[in-house]
Amino acid sequence: MSGAVAILLRGLVDDAGLFPPTALPVRQALARHRADRVVGHPMHTGRLLCPVGALEELCAHLGPDERVEVGLVAETDQEMAGGVVRDPRVRVAHYEIRASGPDLGKAARYLRATAAHAARARRLFARRTSGADPSPGRRSVYVEFGPGREAREGIAGIAGVPGLGVRIRCDGVEPADPDEVAASVVACFDHGVPFRFGSGPLHAVRHTDPLTGTVRLGYLNLFAATAVAARGGGPNKARRELLDTDQERLLDRVRGIDEATAVRIRELFVGYGARSTRDPVTDAERLGLLDPVSGWSA
Repeated sequence: MSGAVAILLRGLVDDAGLFPPTALPVRQALARHRADRVVGHPMHTGRLLCPVGALEELCAHLGPDERVEVGLVAETDQEMAGGVVRDPRVRVAHYEIRASGPDLGKAARYLRATAAHAARARRLFARRTSGADPSPGRRSVYVEFGPGREAREGIAGIAGVPGLGVRIRCDGVEPADPDEVAASVVACFDHGVPFRFGSGPLHAVRHTDPLTGTVRLGYLNLFAATAVAARGGGPNKARRELLDTDQERLLDRVRGIDEATAVRIRELFVGYGARSTRDPVTDAERLGLLDPVSGWSA
C-alpha cells in the first residue's frame, strides 16, 4: 500500500447503518458499531451517523458510562429543532442539514448554540467518569444545497466561513446526478470548502445495485474525480471519472495520485457515510489497496 493510498483511505468511512434503504434497528446498529470500534479499522472514523429522529432511542440503548461519537443528520427544519443533545454520553462531531439561502445562517447558529450546551454537559460527565471530552472544539455543519445554481452559489457563499462545509448527495434513496456531483466537487476545490458525501458508496467501483437496480458510485470514482478537481480540472473531466466502470483504469488513476495531491484531497474531502462498514474494507483488501487488519474479518 502506497503512502498516498493510505492517506486517501484513512478515516474515510462513517457508520451510516441507521439510514435507508437498508437501515438497521437501533439496537443492532449500535451493536455493530461497538464491534467496529473495538477493532478500530483504519478506514473507519469510529463515528456513527444518526438521524435526529433516532437520537432518543440511541441514548436509551447506551450503557451508563458508554460514550458514542455521532454525526447528527437533520433533513428538515423541524428535525433540526429536535437536534438538541442533552445526554453527556453522546458527542456530536458534526451536523448535516438541508438548508438554503436565508435559512443557512439561522441553522448554523442554532446548531452551534446547542453544541455549546452539550459540551458543558459532557465536561461534567467526564469529571464523573475520570475522563475528558476528547474534542471539545467547534462542531462542523455540513449543508446540502439544492441542485444547479443554488449549489454553486451556496458553496461560494460559505467559502472561508469557519466550521461550515458542504454535504454532496451521492447515493441512497435519491441518488445524485453525476453532473451535479462533479460540479459540486469542483466548486468545493475552487473555493476551498470542505465537503462530505451523504449516502456514500459501499463498493470501490461504480456498479448497479442488485437490490434496487440503481447505478451506484464507487469510492475509487470519488477519489479519481476529486483528484481531477484538486489539480484544477473542470466538471466535465471529473464527471468522466464518476461514470467510469473500468476497475483497472480506476485503480491506475488512484495509484497514480501522489502524496501531496492525496493530502490536498483529504483536506477537503473529509469522508462519507456507508450503510455497510464491511463492504468498503472488503473491496480495498480485495483490490490490494489495503493490508488486512488483525482482528478484522472481512
